[in-house]
Amino acid sequence: MRRVQRVGWEDKVERGRSFQRRRVCRFCHDKVLIDYKDVGLIRNFLTERGRIIPRRISGNCMAHQRELTVAVKRARTIALVSFAEEH
Repeated sequence: MRRVQRVGWEDKVERGRSFQRRRVCRFCHDKVLIDYKDVGLIRNFLTERGRIIPRRISGNCMAHQRELTVAVKRARTIALVSFAEEH
């Protein structure tokens, strides 16, 4: 009969570790101000469907993510950015 080799938790932990560079907040690094009228900048942080990209993916700090969210909502209200994708 063949023995089944069990994988210990140490092996799983080492296999799961992959180095991923920490994203730096673009607004902090470049000293960029967030403005709701800057549609080009705002669209970089929206998906194709018009949703705001989360902080863990975009790499923004908490304060700038909040500012960005407010700017996107203002731009949507005055129709600079659409609420959803175009059909």
